[in-house]
Amino acid sequence: MDSHFIREVDFDSTFSLGQEFQDVKTLRNAIKEAAIAQHFELRIIKSDLIRYFAKCASDGCPWRLRAAKLPNLPTFKITSLQGTHTCGRNVKHGHHQASIDWVVSFIQERLRKNVNYKPNDILDDIYKHYGIVIPYKQAWRAKERGLAAIYGSSEQGYCHLPSYCDQIKRSNPGSFAQLYTTVKRKFPSSSHALCMRHLTGCIGKDYTNSRLVLLLWEAAYATNISTFKEKMAEIHEISSDAAKWIEQFPTSHWALVYFQGTRYGQLSSNITEFFNNWIIETLELPIIQVIEGIHNKLMTEFEERRLKANSCYSTLAPSAEKRIMEAISISSTFQVLQSDEVKFEVWSTDRSEIVNIGIRSCSCRDWQLYGIPCPHAVAALIYGRKDVYAFAENCFSVTSFRQAYAMDIHNTNGIEDPANKNNDQGIVGPPKFRRPPGRPEKKRVCVEDFNREKHSIHCSRCNRTGHNKTTCKA
Repeated sequence: MDSHFIREVDFDSTFSLGQEFQDVKTLRNAIKEAAIAQHFELRIIKSDLIRYFAKCASDGCPWRLRAAKLPNLPTFKITSLQGTHTCGRNVKHGHHQASIDWVVSFIQERLRKNVNYKPNDILDDIYKHYGIVIPYKQAWRAKERGLAAIYGSSEQGYCHLPSYCDQIKRSNPGSFAQLYTTVKRKFPSSSHALCMRHLTGCIGKDYTNSRLVLLLWEAAYATNISTFKEKMAEIHEISSDAAKWIEQFPTSHWALVYFQGTRYGQLSSNITEFFNNWIIETLELPIIQVIEGIHNKLMTEFEERRLKANSCYSTLAPSAEKRIMEAISISSTFQVLQSDEVKFEVWSTDRSEIVNIGIRSCSCRDWQLYGIPCPHAVAALIYGRKDVYAFAENCFSVTSFRQAYAMDIHNTNGIEDPANKNNDQGIVGPPKFRRPPGRPEKKRVCVEDFNREKHSIHCSRCNRTGHNKTTCKA
């Protein structure tokens, strides 16, 4: 044992006859702290609002302590202190006085500074300070109880949501804040899609072939149906099982060419992962603190992006500017034939594309899918002496970039007690679900994992499924 880490406390010199304590709780905590520090087990003979009597739990040890409440005061005074500890120290095991409440009092200030204070760190710190070992589950439960004492319970967090929405609208005039259970309830007519990073991650787990993952990305980014079918055919040649697995998901949910709407080339939920990284430090807190954390992050993010937007002197936002500059560079090798005022035929080294600048379309479909002129469209626009930048979607302009972050996000005025305020959103409770056993997962799991067929056990003795050789009854 690393004894130099343990805080040495002389139990006998910690207390003295006539010593006073603020109240009985303070007296109990002081005796418990000293007993834990010096590894002496206590036996509480009497403990109420007027008397306290404790002795050493070891047989033959003469140590005794009595205290009583002073008249008309909550103060307790030691009235009798007998004997000196003659028992030995037990440093190998835990301590009966080291209850969950005691652990909570030990870690509470540390939790305020660091909500990600891990149970293993709690075990290490308690051992360094007191030289005792407590169970991991006790440290984990103490952390949960400590977080609830500081930040409130999960149920309380949900109850605060309606009043928090009201505060957002008051502190940020013009903002919309409302509670909805699902995205589709708020955006019923919007097209919903799968994240390609999760989809390719799932197929990569079951079919360890990097070529499959690459082809799936290429199929998703295909801008025409023929290219999409070619990539899917290649996937089928490599693994028919992988192709069948992909086909269970509607192409309109993941393939750019079939998506009902405009994705502007965004096939992953990276923005969601960005938010997840923001709240990773607050995942163990009630939902109201998680939202408050996002609110504070958004304040910082808006300020940084506002400064970035105001420092842009290009026509388009940085990412769109980069894409259109690449298109201009590629288009320099194309040949253009003009059919009429708006229609052009653009030839590259191996094929031609039809561009219509009147309806902002190209037969390669890149312009329609991304909202920014493709290399073919750029070639046609330059040939027709048009402003290339004027044909990009307005949302990509620096003006729109600045407008998006022009407004300040203001702090709320703290969390109000929902019992003291009437709101028209009713009482909000936490979602009803059964908590699974074990430690909660912090790493996100692919949604598609839940739809994946489970691996079946095969018996080598009877050649049947559902059990193994050990449990076979054949």
